[in-house]
Amino acid sequence: MLNGSTPRYSSLQEFVPYCLSEHQDPTCRMLHFTGTGLIALWIVLAVVTQNTWWLILIPLVGHGFASVGHTFLERIEPATFEFPFYRLAGDLNLFLRLHPGSKPFRPKA
Repeated sequence: MLNGSTPRYSSLQEFVPYCLSEHQDPTCRMLHFTGTGLIALWIVLAVVTQNTWWLILIPLVGHGFASVGHTFLERIEPATFEFPFYRLAGDLNLFLRLHPGSKPFRPKA
């Protein structure tokens, strides 16, 4: 939240609903899905090619796609630095939920 009133969480189970509520815009969800998918692809490429340069791109892509969605679409401040591990797990959770057939990119009002 831009006003600095982000609630505190003591577990991932508490954080996930907050994370999902922060991603209501369908384009923001698509940006997160794309960024997380590219991260997974680049990890595989780094292992297969044994080239660690792929890993250098991960923070740029992961944070880059999310920042565009959060800043310009949802108009919220990413919780990346405040809840780094919960945010990573939340992004993975969102990715799995948005996988085709799981949950629509356009949430119901």
